[in-house]
Amino acid sequence: MTDSVIHELPRWTLAVPPLAFVVLAATWHRNLGAVLLILVCLGLGAAVIAAVHHAEVVAHRVGEPFGTLILALAVTVIEVALIVTLMASGGDKAASLARDTVFAAVMITSNGILGLALVVGSLRHRVQEFRVQASYSALTVMTALVTLSLVVPTFTTSAEGPRFSPAQLAFAGVTSLVLYGVFVFVQTIRHRDYFLPVAPDSDVDEDEDQHAAAPSTKTAVLSLALLFVCLISVVGLAKTVSPKLESAVESAGAPLSVVGVVIALLVLLPETVAAVRAALRNRLQTSLNLALGSALASIGLTIPAIAVASIWLSGPLVLGLGGKEMVLFALTVVTAIITLSTGRATLLQGAVHLAVFSAFLFLAVSP
Repeated sequence: MTDSVIHELPRWTLAVPPLAFVVLAATWHRNLGAVLLILVCLGLGAAVIAAVHHAEVVAHRVGEPFGTLILALAVTVIEVALIVTLMASGGDKAASLARDTVFAAVMITSNGILGLALVVGSLRHRVQEFRVQASYSALTVMTALVTLSLVVPTFTTSAEGPRFSPAQLAFAGVTSLVLYGVFVFVQTIRHRDYFLPVAPDSDVDEDEDQHAAAPSTKTAVLSLALLFVCLISVVGLAKTVSPKLESAVESAGAPLSVVGVVIALLVLLPETVAAVRAALRNRLQTSLNLALGSALASIGLTIPAIAVASIWLSGPLVLGLGGKEMVLFALTVVTAIITLSTGRATLLQGAVHLAVFSAFLFLAVSP
């Protein structure tokens, strides 16, 4: 590592990723007492902040929309690996883990992250602009993926419940992968200009980083490596605290699916922070790329991975949503269509999305 690279990156961003990974290694598969639990939470928070910083370094080097795509893909790949691992060891208890995690990711990204970015951005800038072509494209693909992968299984003729047959699961996996692949091609090559942030009307510099010199290639490569270390630590530490979460959930009498929601919230923290920071800089299109892109990556990669993993996984696989979840998803789609139809976002639209997200959280705890 050269002195110039060290100079380009703050020293705390170099120290946090390995320290967080050490905390993960030291606490993995251990019964957490009060001290270790505090240590894990501190490591988790520090890893999230460092991950966002390194993601922004990489994004500044490669430009949009590649930067947001890298962060969304990195988080999702690690999340998929975690889901498959938990399903392999969870047996019948993990039958609905993939469904609960993917649906939670969709609700968190398309209502929680999106709504928070809209509220924070509009409080600072009153009205923010974005590109309708990009947002509608992402919403269309997300609606198709969720419907084909999580809604259709509820209405199949399987006698074992809301599940796909092997042939149906293979079709859903291939379709999800193809649709996501086409979306990435459109986002990064065919119509890349659709996904670029809208330049503010005023001459005021809303984003100082936008005019700063791009980091060197060595710095970007180092940040990319540290980003993956941070994300592995975030997912691993989230998994480490899950037993404590399960105990707390059981003590409260809430359904076990709440654990999946909490873990999804923790795993998506880097994207949440990055989306909010982009909205504060009047780059709402970047926030939308992160929110909707993360939802697409979660479905588009998880379903194919589960389809392949089902070859050796012996437990059942429940993918079909219940009536309550389908109503919430339908409300999300309708709300998103209205929000994204004008190309201008206000405080009211963000408040509506946060209200839908609050309903999802409340009904998850109190079904």
